[in-house]
Amino acid sequence: MNSKQNIKKPEGKLGILTPGIGAVSTTFMAGVITVRKGLGQPIGSVSQMGKIRLGKRTENRNPTVKDFVPLASLDDMVFGGWDIFSENAYEAAMKAGVLEKDLLNAIKNDLSQIKPMPAVFNHDFVKNIEGENIKKEPTKMDEAKALMADIKKFKTENNCDRIVMVWCASTEVYTEETDVHQSIEAFEKALEENHPSIAPSMIYAYAAIKSGVAFANGAPNLTVDTPALIELANQLNVPIAGKDFKTGQTLMKTILGPGLKTRLLGIDGWFSTNILGNRDGKVLDDADSFKTKEVSKLSVLDSILEPDLYPELYKEMYHKVRINYYPPKGDDKESWDNIDIFGWLGYKMQIKVNFLCKDSILAAPVVLDLALFMDLAQRADMKGIQEWLSFYFKSPQTKRGLKPIHDIFLQKIKFENTLRHLMGETLINHLGLDYYEE
Repeated sequence: MNSKQNIKKPEGKLGILTPGIGAVSTTFMAGVITVRKGLGQPIGSVSQMGKIRLGKRTENRNPTVKDFVPLASLDDMVFGGWDIFSENAYEAAMKAGVLEKDLLNAIKNDLSQIKPMPAVFNHDFVKNIEGENIKKEPTKMDEAKALMADIKKFKTENNCDRIVMVWCASTEVYTEETDVHQSIEAFEKALEENHPSIAPSMIYAYAAIKSGVAFANGAPNLTVDTPALIELANQLNVPIAGKDFKTGQTLMKTILGPGLKTRLLGIDGWFSTNILGNRDGKVLDDADSFKTKEVSKLSVLDSILEPDLYPELYKEMYHKVRINYYPPKGDDKESWDNIDIFGWLGYKMQIKVNFLCKDSILAAPVVLDLALFMDLAQRADMKGIQEWLSFYFKSPQTKRGLKPIHDIFLQKIKFENTLRHLMGETLINHLGLDYYEE
């Protein structure tokens, strides 16, 4: 048995701040409030409904995750955030059209109190939307300082003991690392000089880390995945994680891909297309923003299938991803996958998947779990990249030089073993002596 880690108790209120108070964040907030009032269940949330096996199978120890590790209570959560639109969370949720109006009206008072702070926004990074609720500071460093002041004020006014930040805003245009991202000094100089390579999401991440606030990136933006912000997070003992919530079509790929690879079935091609009509769809209608999402989506299968190790099965696979903005769909994303596979003696077969999903319904429990587990990481002094939370991301952030694991089942094993390690329980690899002793 491992020694139990020293984890501070989740005492007091936990503030959850989301850059972006749109479909995803309001669905998350409304969901937590609904569960608190006994009007619904937190389906899809591992932290709330998941169970974890401890010890040998014969011991039958399977507590719920929330009873096993010291997580903050839903009753102790306080919500806030920033948005370029001034509507409160109730108005934003009604506009998003994800949840039924009757449900939103039942919690209207709670949601109406959540009002967005003016956001840091740069039209060069998100081209297809424009809002009025925007900070007007002279430099990007001034914007970062304004965000830090917002965090401090929110914490004081809401009597919060701790804060976490989860990025729920739009996908930014594709950005690559430059010299300004290589060190803290270069990054801060670039903030002062309004360098064009510093995206709004990076300013939020910098402000969070400097404020001692754990930061999780729910979009495929570069954001916190740079040497400068990684160094800063390690230096200030702040957990960071990302990137891009694992929902919809990519979730299905990380389920189907490992199954095909495990049975050594070959793949000639995998064509994926989507239609969606929410704000995210409008943003992704811009080619530069779509490229950011495309890179995130395309990286998944290569990692799972390992074409260099299995060239005869996957080296020539053709992988194409398309996202199309279609306003009538709203938040009801529809995706189609055509998978051309081959089996024994090279004989051809096909798999076709039509997934009609609600993007924000799938994302909301991910936001909840990330907020709770990032808070746990902070209280357990787990600084820097939280690779054990890869389970929740399309493009998991890893230490430099390491390839991310995309297989959702391997990610789940790593996730659960991290929880066991924190609580001093024996790690489980399903190959131990307990299997033979049974």
